[in-house]
Amino acid sequence: MSGRLDGRVALVTGGASGLGRAMVQHFAAEGAHVMVGDIDLDGAHGIGTELGDAVRVQRLDVTSESDWIDAFAAVEAWRGRIDVLVNNAGITTFGTVETLGVADFRQMLEIDLVGVFLGCKHVTGLMRRTGGSVINMSSMCSIRAQPEYCGYNAAKAGMTHLSKSVALHYAREGYGIRCNTIHPGVMHTPILDKVMAQVEDPQALYAQWSALHPVGRMGRPDEVAGMALYLASDEATFVTGAEFVIDGGSSL
Repeated sequence: MSGRLDGRVALVTGGASGLGRAMVQHFAAEGAHVMVGDIDLDGAHGIGTELGDAVRVQRLDVTSESDWIDAFAAVEAWRGRIDVLVNNAGITTFGTVETLGVADFRQMLEIDLVGVFLGCKHVTGLMRRTGGSVINMSSMCSIRAQPEYCGYNAAKAGMTHLSKSVALHYAREGYGIRCNTIHPGVMHTPILDKVMAQVEDPQALYAQWSALHPVGRMGRPDEVAGMALYLASDEATFVTGAEFVIDGGSSL
């Protein structure tokens, strides 16, 4: 199949690298116009150069309500509509309930949970004109907790339930907007390298993460991007409030 998103308009947060970058590439390849919302403007402009006119760049700090309002105004000025929002931006900080600092815990909640709330809140006015798809990037950590990621576990679990509330609201109001979550396992992306830099033995942690997956390896960004493409397309028009696990069996 090709052209699955012809004429659609998408905003992908954290689209400058990792999973977000892969989703931007997949969406553009299927005919979408994609705005990359990120604080990493160099990385965002890099993918913009790669993909040309299909991509626009917008500085977006997902914890800033005014940035979200500006981003949707920019989308409307550019294409006049929005069909897909991917709340992908996020951070992971290593730490147990004893070792994680309160400031780090709050920062994860602000970026990984409050940022998603703001995106869902402010996309609604524009997206309900035409209907569309909101895709929130959760994690296997929202299903199977790990002691060393207490803040990340909390933020992603909260986001998962938030997404169900959003899906129910959209359905009840008849907006024609779907909201679903994707739950990746450990993916080899730049955020993984940042987490590995926080521990004494990065290679041991890498081996531990690989061993979490019964299939014997970590995931690839394109494997998650393929699911996001499905949820953004008309193939998923009867899918809302659902959790899509892409974790090599690690949550079993």
